[in-house]
Amino acid sequence: MNKTLHIIGAGMAGSEAAWQAANQDVDVVMYEMRPKIKTFAHQTKNFAEMVCSNSFRSNDSETNAVGLLHWEMKAANGVIIKTAEKYRLPAGGALAVDRILLSEEITTKLKNHPNIRISNEEVTDLPPSEDGKTIVATGPLTSSKLANAILEITGQQSLAFFDAIAPIIHTDSVDLSKTWYQSRYDKGNTEIEKKAYLNRPMNKQQYDCFISALLKAEYTEFKPGEIDETPYFEGCLPIEVMAQRGHETLRFGPMKPVGLTNPHNPSEKPHAVVQLRQDNKLGTLLNIVGFQTKMKYGSQLEVLKMIPGLENANFARLGGIHRNTFINSPTLLDHEMRLKTHKHVRFAGQITGVEGYVESAAMGLLAARLAINEIKGKKSELPPIETATGSLLNHITKGANKDTFQPMNVNFGLFPPVLGVKNGRRNRKERYQAYTERAKQSWLSWLK
Repeated sequence: MNKTLHIIGAGMAGSEAAWQAANQDVDVVMYEMRPKIKTFAHQTKNFAEMVCSNSFRSNDSETNAVGLLHWEMKAANGVIIKTAEKYRLPAGGALAVDRILLSEEITTKLKNHPNIRISNEEVTDLPPSEDGKTIVATGPLTSSKLANAILEITGQQSLAFFDAIAPIIHTDSVDLSKTWYQSRYDKGNTEIEKKAYLNRPMNKQQYDCFISALLKAEYTEFKPGEIDETPYFEGCLPIEVMAQRGHETLRFGPMKPVGLTNPHNPSEKPHAVVQLRQDNKLGTLLNIVGFQTKMKYGSQLEVLKMIPGLENANFARLGGIHRNTFINSPTLLDHEMRLKTHKHVRFAGQITGVEGYVESAAMGLLAARLAINEIKGKKSELPPIETATGSLLNHITKGANKDTFQPMNVNFGLFPPVLGVKNGRRNRKERYQAYTERAKQSWLSWLK
């Protein structure tokens, strides 16, 4: 048997998979069509590029499912999360990073690894079984040729949703008067973390005018019938879509004013708050938190400059929207993430229907470990369902309803209940701690 592992795609999942396999003395051929063939969303030629946001979300491994997934990946020598910790930026309880430095280091590590060979040729078909094992980790921007090849093999109609990108602003173009630095509810272990967000308050009149302009803006046009057949991912809705659901929706979403106190006027509570978060290590760029959008560029400039303090903002990147394709994993994949009809092929990352950088990398880590065992003739034990990684695996392979399958972030709703722990909001912290304690024990046992 050919013991080469072919990995198609060098995003979060592909990069993590390559690292895991190469460090277990498996020969890896990694295919990444960039920079030879570009995509509209990627800005660089580097691996593990963070296209939409610079945040890996919560780093709390005690009471948060995402933070628990961070913990599991670090315990398994995950290159993505370990490198992310190195380039961490202030973000309250979240793990935000300098996305450029992160992708540069991961690219260097993979390119310099003696067990990894990089090919920049576009893969238009799945390698045959005689070439060895394959992991498809092409993510949401799978090339049309490869996507069509997958469709031919699976005989299934692919699913898709629209995903949006938030704008980035040059820090020196923001008016800092009447703003303050504070993480919501002062989250964070250090003073820097507790002041990781730049807050721009809005009064009711300003908010009303902003929402009105947002609803009247010009939006990206889609192909006939496309938007009717393709849903948005609920965890990353464009701000205008949220606004269309109700005038107050944004005030209960990214613009919620709770947990914040304006030191310039402590007695007056803002009607809404726009938060900006550092996007690079130098602090020269700011991300407008939760402001992913499908507005046309001209409308973006007009509407976003209505935010107090952003009147003269200089944008390093405007928001955008792209179609995100994924397979119906519960129908197509077996318990080891292999195509039921082509057992030498595994899928990993967002193309499997997990959503988020962390979730994608975790599925790359797992797919590689399963493939490594197969290459070495070892039997694989699956990670327990009570772990974050195991819960995601269970969801995409058999836990989700194949008829209504949609992208999913990791969350405690995917975990089996802990016996003896009470339900309800009042007991949520105790319940989540029970989930994470159980998961950590199970994960360490599985790693052995």
